[in-house]
Amino acid sequence: MSQKKLWIALTAVIVLSFAVLLYYGNQIYQQAPPVPAEVVDDTGTVLFTGGDIKDGQNIWQSIGGQEIGTVWGHGAYVAPDWTADYLHREAQFLLNKWSQETHGTAFDQLTREQKATLESRLQTFLRENTYNASSGRLVISRERYEAFLDNKAHYTGLFMNDPTLDELRNAYAIAKNTIKTEERMDKMVQFFFWASWACVTNRPGQDITYTHNWPPDEQIGNVPTSDLILWTGFSIIMLLFGIGIMIFVHARTRAEEILRPLDDPLMNQVVTPSMWAVKKYFWVVNLLILAQVLLGVITAHYGVEGGGFYGIDITGIIPYSITRTWHVQLAIFWIATAWLATGLYIAPSLSGRDPKYQKLGVNILFIALIIVVGGSLIGQWFGVMQRLNLVNNFWVGHQGYEYVDLGRFWQWLLVVGLFLWLSLMIRPILPIIKKGTSEKGLLILFLISCAAIALFYAAGLMWGRTSNLAVAEYWRWWVVHLWVEGFFEVFATVVAAFLFTRMGLLGIRSATNNVLFATVIFLTGGILGTFHHLYFTGTPTAVMALGATFSALEVVPLVLIGFEAYHNYRMSKSTEWLEDYKWPIYFLLSVSFWNFLGAGIFGFIINPPIALFYMQGLNTTPVHGHAALFGVYGMLGIGLILFVLRSMYRKQRWNNRLISFTFWTLNIGLLLMVVLSLLPVGLMQTVASVKEGMWYARSAEFMQQPLVDFFKWLRVIGDTIFAIGTLTLFWFVYQLTIKKKKKPTEKP
Repeated sequence: MSQKKLWIALTAVIVLSFAVLLYYGNQIYQQAPPVPAEVVDDTGTVLFTGGDIKDGQNIWQSIGGQEIGTVWGHGAYVAPDWTADYLHREAQFLLNKWSQETHGTAFDQLTREQKATLESRLQTFLRENTYNASSGRLVISRERYEAFLDNKAHYTGLFMNDPTLDELRNAYAIAKNTIKTEERMDKMVQFFFWASWACVTNRPGQDITYTHNWPPDEQIGNVPTSDLILWTGFSIIMLLFGIGIMIFVHARTRAEEILRPLDDPLMNQVVTPSMWAVKKYFWVVNLLILAQVLLGVITAHYGVEGGGFYGIDITGIIPYSITRTWHVQLAIFWIATAWLATGLYIAPSLSGRDPKYQKLGVNILFIALIIVVGGSLIGQWFGVMQRLNLVNNFWVGHQGYEYVDLGRFWQWLLVVGLFLWLSLMIRPILPIIKKGTSEKGLLILFLISCAAIALFYAAGLMWGRTSNLAVAEYWRWWVVHLWVEGFFEVFATVVAAFLFTRMGLLGIRSATNNVLFATVIFLTGGILGTFHHLYFTGTPTAVMALGATFSALEVVPLVLIGFEAYHNYRMSKSTEWLEDYKWPIYFLLSVSFWNFLGAGIFGFIINPPIALFYMQGLNTTPVHGHAALFGVYGMLGIGLILFVLRSMYRKQRWNNRLISFTFWTLNIGLLLMVVLSLLPVGLMQTVASVKEGMWYARSAEFMQQPLVDFFKWLRVIGDTIFAIGTLTLFWFVYQLTIKKKKKPTEKP
């Protein structure tokens, strides 16, 4: 296919995909679960208001939100899913109440037929939609309000300081007095009520709930729908169809020729002042990696000792919701910083000179990033410790949404920083594009991917403090999926191709065509594949149909990942001087492995609707998350750092033994972390979710079993090996860039 046709195809995919994404985004706004103006009882007495529910949502966000249990299946995995837990407790209260009234005994003592009769009554009772759209009132019976009061008493004791719930609180890694006042507690439970009401109440005129019958719980009638089965089957058909086409196209495409230059073209590359200024970014990256891994160790340990760290009570200083927040956020920060720094190094290298004030811009951006990282972490601590009011918490504290936890002020600063970075990329590259050199097409792609990185993070500014949770989730996944999983992938593809062309290993034209083709294929599934995260977040059925179809297509390019890996391996062996680039290229090879396993296999396990119906919010999600985020983007970030350091310190001998040890410990540690611990626990939870329901799979009763505890402790093996790898990586970069080198005449 000609380059012109590829550009047309790329434009068409982007325009059409975003048109559909935005259209159904508008539908989500229209069909999101309504927040009633008032919740009233049968007599019309106002029990609480929509403002109370929205305040409760903000209070939930302020204590960590999705970093302390989940709501609608999104968030952390130690505490329960609060919607599933609330519904189960509500159901048990009503069933026992009715059983005592009708049969004079507890529900568990009834015969199977008697239980079935009451369960049928329960389903009819809970699933009836009593919301009046014209008045904005939600009417609930006195019995349901009694169930609410019973749940409120439980959650008040759990989130505050009831000593009878100490053991359960430890199992959930919730610190005492996480909520400081009764008023805040009341409002947070009112939010739990609303979020759970959306899970069990039928949409007007339909026999499915606002969350498409999620969470699974047969007792309340939350069972898979025919749409779940239908679109799961269709997604598998699309996967097979897409794989067939990809193999056909690959078979017809002539293998890309590997060039074999006799000398390293980068040997005499000029390193400008702004390029040298990038070095400090890599120091920060290494420090952030160490901090992130340490926080990951503490966070994982909270899963087995919720009250502290090896007997030390740290919950009052650094609770689970903070360690997990910082662990997740630092991962995004250091990976993004590594990639941004690589771009800052590459851009001026094209001409060998800096535009005016380029170094100043690099230094200002560095300071801005430090401020955003430090300020957001501090703000989140103050928010979780309940030292900010709800408005201040939104702006400088903890927003409560996973991956975009930082307060809105810090988000704005980061957006400004990303656009500053974009300007620093454009200034040295644009003059070269204007010259019309052979690199023009690849450089345009490079700038498009840079612009997308700056632009699509701004999607995190699209929700407000009181936005409906369904709306906030829609925009949050623009950041998590389109920014982190989408356009970073495009940026990575372009940068890898660009590095190989600059090294003289690939022809410019063929590399440009291949990158264009790969981008078209990836974005065809990737943009609308965003919807697979939104099956059960208060969205219409069409979102499930699109998400199932296009998320299956996301996997299609990964079936050929072995060819890409082999191609890169051949390049690494094509000429003698490439031995110097062995370890940067090996990290790219590991990216291919983790792309196939983490993004492909582990991703598709949870993508089909019927699978995600039972797995959303279980440890199968961090299996995919760890293997894809660190395995793909983290390893690539390290590989890019090593490429840049090889160029900076071109004539310096590397400690190959140390970087070899780092490579293998990082990859082996990550693999063991996943297969020895996260995956077995996730699969056991899946069985429990299918048999009993999501509430049980996430309960302390299930998660504190000896066998589950055994697999959670096995994580120590992989975590330790992985942590050693991060330490040796830090030492390698330190030795190379900071430690004073001895002159050859000096004795060691």
